[in-house]
Amino acid sequence: MADAQQAHTELWVERTGVRRYTGRSSRGAEVLVGSEDVEGVFTPGELLKIALAACTGMSSDRPLARRLGDDYDATVRVSGAADRENERYPELDEILEVDLSELDEDAQARLLTVVERAIDAVCTVGRTLKTGTAVNLAIKTD
Repeated sequence: MADAQQAHTELWVERTGVRRYTGRSSRGAEVLVGSEDVEGVFTPGELLKIALAACTGMSSDRPLARRLGDDYDATVRVSGAADRENERYPELDEILEVDLSELDEDAQARLLTVVERAIDAVCTVGRTLKTGTAVNLAIKTD
């Protein structure tokens, strides 16, 4: 049932000002989007990076929680400069910060292998970025 609901979530943005939009979902979520010179918004590129970091975090959540407990702390940092000549991000760098000091070296290595495999297998955003995707645009006029 959750997969069917997720597949039917509608997403859209509405223009709310000059170079300012509000992204919305049919589940009631909102995010403010705009250009870098607009205060209090994310740029589309920043949202792309956040989506990647969130996907990495969520993909690593189960194996880390299984080994460290449900209350472990983690931060995923993501960065990458835009190539403005080609209007793309040629490279994005992620850092998953998690405290594994309670585990011995071998246990840390095993856990990191499992975490990396989980991210590679189920992070939809990362998998999409690595392989590319077709984007189809239709323009509807009144």
